[in-house]
Amino acid sequence: MQMTGSRDLGVVVKPLTQGDRARWDAFVTATPAGTFCHRAGWQRVISEAFGHKTHFVFAERNGEITGVLPMTEIRSRLFGHSIVSNAFQVYGGPVATDDESRNALTRHAEGLLVQTKADHLEFRSIEAVCPGWLVKSGLYVTFRREISADHDANLTSIPRKQRAVVRRGIANQLTTRVGHDWRTLHRVYGESVRNLGTPVFSRKYFALLCAEFGGDAEILVVEDQGTPIAAVLSFYFRDEVLPYYGGGTPAARSRAGNDIMYWEVMRRAADRGCRIFDFGRSKVDTGAYSFKKNWGFTPTALNYEFKLRVGATIPDVNPLNPKYRLMIEGWKRLPLPIANFLGPFLVRNLG
Repeated sequence: MQMTGSRDLGVVVKPLTQGDRARWDAFVTATPAGTFCHRAGWQRVISEAFGHKTHFVFAERNGEITGVLPMTEIRSRLFGHSIVSNAFQVYGGPVATDDESRNALTRHAEGLLVQTKADHLEFRSIEAVCPGWLVKSGLYVTFRREISADHDANLTSIPRKQRAVVRRGIANQLTTRVGHDWRTLHRVYGESVRNLGTPVFSRKYFALLCAEFGGDAEILVVEDQGTPIAAVLSFYFRDEVLPYYGGGTPAARSRAGNDIMYWEVMRRAADRGCRIFDFGRSKVDTGAYSFKKNWGFTPTALNYEFKLRVGATIPDVNPLNPKYRLMIEGWKRLPLPIANFLGPFLVRNLG
């Protein structure tokens, strides 16, 4: 990859190498706009789990990193050719300490769009940062709020009706365990997303996430008399916890398993010193959206930005698009082993 300069401001854009990973992550951690989705480890995970080409680049001035931009290139016969920052994640887009570095990274990404002849370039940000780019807002929101070190205070902060459901789950004497049991996560999560008409990720993906991020990736499993009924993979970053991939079996609903799952994530996060609970991305007016609002979280719109190739349009690849309705309904009826076998081949193209 050719390095690019930022006019006469001394900023150069370089590709991420193995030797740069530690200082990349140090920059992301130290920069307020940095997120877990910007960590260098995603380069390996995405490449090995999905086989996609990655374009992780950073801006540098006088030997110091001043900005980062993780990008994934997806070529799909079904859904087109795209460059996403960053694919399979909620957040992305350039993170920089100054406008010159951000502009240099953005220009590099725009050049990559031309070079690869992709249909579009997408930055997944909370706030729009690229003047002149198209903004897709109103589809996705994120849910974040502060939590306390005091468990009673966190329980009291949950609205009354939802708090009663959590208490019911506690009364059901459900048990939890934590670790890296990605096999159980895949089994429970696979059934959950099949029931929603969504393809599941591969087992390899979950295994890679645990291997790459170690103690910053934790799987919590909820059991009812020894039988797993819910599971979630959470990421830890600075003083934040992000329950990222979670689901439950039909039994979890009647036994309040999903509610206990998130309550236990909140409890454990508080004990680890976390003060922000990031409930992740949801589509507006869906079941997940309502569930998170019931916990007392306020939605914040995500403003995803797009730069299009001439003649291209903003993609609309999401379950709310009517053109996918029959596919989704059909997927819900697939036997679970078939859905789990086919799912990884399809989901790798969605990003």
